[in-house]
Amino acid sequence: MTSLRRLGTSDLHVFPLALGGNVFGWSADEAQSFAVLDAYAAAGGNFVDTADVYSAWAEGNEGGESETVIGRWMASRGNRSDVLVATKVGAHPRFKGLSATTIKAAAEESLRRLGTDYIDLYYTHYDDESVPVEEIVTALDQLVKDGKVRAVAASNISPERLRASLDFAEAEGLARYVALQPHYNLVSRDTYEGPLLDTAERAGLASVPYFGLASGFLTGKYRPGATVASVRAGTAAKHLETERGQKVLAALDAVAEAHDAEVAAVALAWLASRPTVVAPIASARTVEQLPALVDSAGLRLTDAELAALTAASETPAVSEASGA
Repeated sequence: MTSLRRLGTSDLHVFPLALGGNVFGWSADEAQSFAVLDAYAAAGGNFVDTADVYSAWAEGNEGGESETVIGRWMASRGNRSDVLVATKVGAHPRFKGLSATTIKAAAEESLRRLGTDYIDLYYTHYDDESVPVEEIVTALDQLVKDGKVRAVAASNISPERLRASLDFAEAEGLARYVALQPHYNLVSRDTYEGPLLDTAERAGLASVPYFGLASGFLTGKYRPGATVASVRAGTAAKHLETERGQKVLAALDAVAEAHDAEVAAVALAWLASRPTVVAPIASARTVEQLPALVDSAGLRLTDAELAALTAASETPAVSEASGA
């Protein structure tokens, strides 16, 4: 049985692989979504990540479709207390930004769609620099005081605004961010490593990276000459054109072969080993895609294997500077 990990300074304990809900109500219909959620729960998973904006970008959708699917699933299975639901505020077409009134109204809508009276982890989806951190933190704290949110977190925020938010919360005794959701994976390290990671580490925040598989590139299914039927194929395939992308695939292949594991499991296991990372996020459109993701939670790579993957994922300039 895979042990749960504590999420930063909170009292939430999560499975070390968060199931991304961005596909629910979009590229996975309700029946497919229920099947994936059932399989994830059966494997011991308890941490489902969504956002109020998922999937407003799809024709005919208005946002909130993913939350609605997850809410219906929890209601039909009677398992609300077994599931930790993370959702986000700030990007829904009708609730854009992070003013106090927007945060309050958006939270009520998320609660309604999820069919619950509390959200386990509530993220600011994108920072809104037009709003003072004091207003944002105070609004989030009120949701915690009201029992509508258990813990708060941030995504897509600068190190400076993150630090200011933490400092204000600590000075005023308000609910403090416990987690951060950065863009981070083997072919996108500078989106987190550096000042943002340093700030998170000093503050004891847990990170829950998104795009952990680089839109599918790190599953290994994108190869020269291969055609992949996916809504993200264009985004993922661009990594094939880079030296780093090719080196990373070669390193992943070698480690995957040594463990008789899927490439995706190895990529996520590397990510889970990084400083501050508690649970990478990955999504599955079908039940068949899920085992490789869940397997990452129990996959232990050697120090040499982790080092090889890290070296392969360095940008050429970094490698030269380090003498590699």
